[in-house]
Parts: sequence; structure tokens; C-alpha cells
Amino acid sequence: MQSLEALTRDARALANGDVVLSAAETEVARQMQICNACRYCEGFCAVFPAMTRRLEFGKADIHFLANLCHNCGACLHACQYAPPHEFAVNVPQAMAQVRGQTYADYAWPPALGQLYQRQGLTLSLALAAGLALFLVLAVVLHGQGLAALWGTPQGGFYGIFPHNLLVGLFAPVFLFATLALSLGVRRFWRDVAPATSGAPLSPPATAEAADAVLRLKYLDGGHGDGCHNEDDAYTLSRRRFHHFTFYGFLLCFAATSVATLYHYLLGWVAPYELPSLPKLLGVAGGVSLMIGTAGLWRLNLQRHALHGDAAQKPMDRGFIALLFLTSASGLLLWLGRGTPALALLLCLHLGAVMALFATLPYGKFAHGIFRTASLLRHAVEKRQPHPIGLGAD
Repeated sequence: MQSLEALTRDARALANGDVVLSAAETEVARQMQICNACRYCEGFCAVFPAMTRRLEFGKADIHFLANLCHNCGACLHACQYAPPHEFAVNVPQAMAQVRGQTYADYAWPPALGQLYQRQGLTLSLALAAGLALFLVLAVVLHGQGLAALWGTPQGGFYGIFPHNLLVGLFAPVFLFATLALSLGVRRFWRDVAPATSGAPLSPPATAEAADAVLRLKYLDGGHGDGCHNEDDAYTLSRRRFHHFTFYGFLLCFAATSVATLYHYLLGWVAPYELPSLPKLLGVAGGVSLMIGTAGLWRLNLQRHALHGDAAQKPMDRGFIALLFLTSASGLLLWLGRGTPALALLLCLHLGAVMALFATLPYGKFAHGIFRTASLLRHAVEKRQPHPIGLGAD
């Protein structure tokens, strides 16, 4: 239960027309006040220059800063007020807790975001297994028995699931995920834009934000030697494995997009062989995704307890597991295309892909969207006159 002091403060805030902060948001505001007085970490990442433009931290400011944070841990290991100091300043952990809150707050519909946060890993694997089982049952019933699961059907993939059926299954899930993500980031953008000067986008700001996103600029610790993971040693592992994952996902998406153009514009029907462009992109993307997600899983298991929010680990691992399962099953499907295991491998891969699409708006994929929006607002804000005269960025 809330203390009398907290209830009184919240009642006064509501009476004044202010937005009541959650406990996690209040903690970020407290720590930012301390950091604003110290400024030792000002050159580490985008959070601290953005912080210096503020004397107080409202809800929109806190959401903006939390999603600007890359959780690299550099400020924690450099901070003289970090635990066990009585000030207990732990910016990565405080920001991570607010980020987790924003995933649920901006999710559409909200109930799905909260469910995935609580049981991310279990829900991800259960959903993938359930969808794969559903597809297996469909093959068995359509093929009149278990024998349909083991053999080499006429027509390859489309002999098991016709192309139009696959489009009918996946297009609604993909469109729903796109809609849910768009609605969430639109609300987030509307909230943080006034808190970040409200100025319109410009080509230089857009180019700067794109560079920061594509290079994962703020995972270098502010000095190029990397950030931290299990201890105070610098490492570039998190940046590199994020790059493998990010670009692997983009390559896989590009492979699907090119294959769609081949099918509908050129009339070239799958499957495609090497060295066709869809196959080259898909194989490269799948291998890159497997390397990246395997590395991120290992780093997640070894991560220092003070670096993030332990409550979000199931959500983190659920997303990593789905990405790995999608890439691994896709490569196995390619290698096993001429074997009797084709139908089983296809059901496993399609189940993983559908589960991934269904959970995209409610897990760690969303953090990339919100972080991109925050980096874009930061690049815009930097180009505006400093509002409180506390120095330049």
C-alpha cells in the first residue's frame, strides 16, 4: 500500500492538474536530479546531454530519457553514488524499469503487453509450439493420416500448404503487428514531442538519428571501447551481437520482400535455388540471426544483476528464443527440403514465424521502435536553443 505521504503527494498533483508518476518514474526523476548536479557521465551517451536541458522531469521527459538509454552500464560503473552509496544511483536499472512500463503503457491492446511481460519466455515458446501443432494437425487431416507428415509431397512447400493459404494465414498477423506497433509509437511520439521542443523533423536530424541506430552508436560506452556486461570490463560483444541480430533480421525480411516481388511481379514461383537473391539474402540473414541471438542469450545469462530489470528477463529471453527458433528452423527447412522431414520442418518454421509476428508489438522488438523515435527526437532537440542556459550539448 502507498504511504500517507505518497497518497498526499498524488492527491496534490491531481488537484494541480499534474500527471502522477509511478514509483519507477519517480525513481528516474530522483536519480536525474542527482546526475544533473554531478554531470560526470555527460559524454557517455545521449541520455546525459538530453538530461542537462531539463531542471525538472515530467512523465514525458522520463519516458523519452528511458527509451534513449541503451542500458550499456557505463554510467553505473563510473558513478561515485552507485550502490552501496546511500544515494543508490543506478541509472541503467531505473531506466530499464521505466522502459518496461512504457512497453505495456503504449501497447495496443494494453492487456496483451502486460501478459507478455509477465510470462514472455513461456508464452513465446508455448505459442510457437501451439501454432506448429495446429499446422501439423492440419497436414494430418488434409493428408488423411499420419503418413502425410513423412514423405516428399508433390509441389514442395506449396504441395503441403498452397501459396494463397499461407498468405491468408500470415498477412492478417503481419498487418495486425504493424498496426499495433504503429499505434503504439504514434502515441509515444505525441507524448514526447512537446517535451523535446516540439520542433519538426529536419534532414540533418533524421540523418544523425539513422546513423546512431544503424551503428548502435551508444553501445560503445562513450569512448569506443564498449560497454559492460557481467563486470566492470569493457566489451564490444553486446554491440556486435546486436548488429548480427539486427542486420540478420533485416536480411531475412529483405529475402521475403524480394521473393514476394518475384512471385507477383515476375511470376517466378518458389522455391528458389542458390545463387538466387532471395536465397542468398535468406541464408545470410538466417546465419547472422543465429549468431546474434546465441550471443545475446549468453550475455543475458551472464549480465550483472544491477545492469537491468530482472523482471524483464523472461520477455528478453522470449524474444531472443523466437528469433533463434525462426532462423534455425528456416535453415533446417532449406537443408531438409528434399527429405521426408519436409512437412514437419515446415510446420515448425511457420509456427515460429507466426508466433514471432504475433508477439512483435509487445516485447523487445518494440524497444527498437521506441528507441529510434527517442533518438530522432534527441537529434531534433539538439538543434534547438538550450532552454535553460546550462551549456551546449
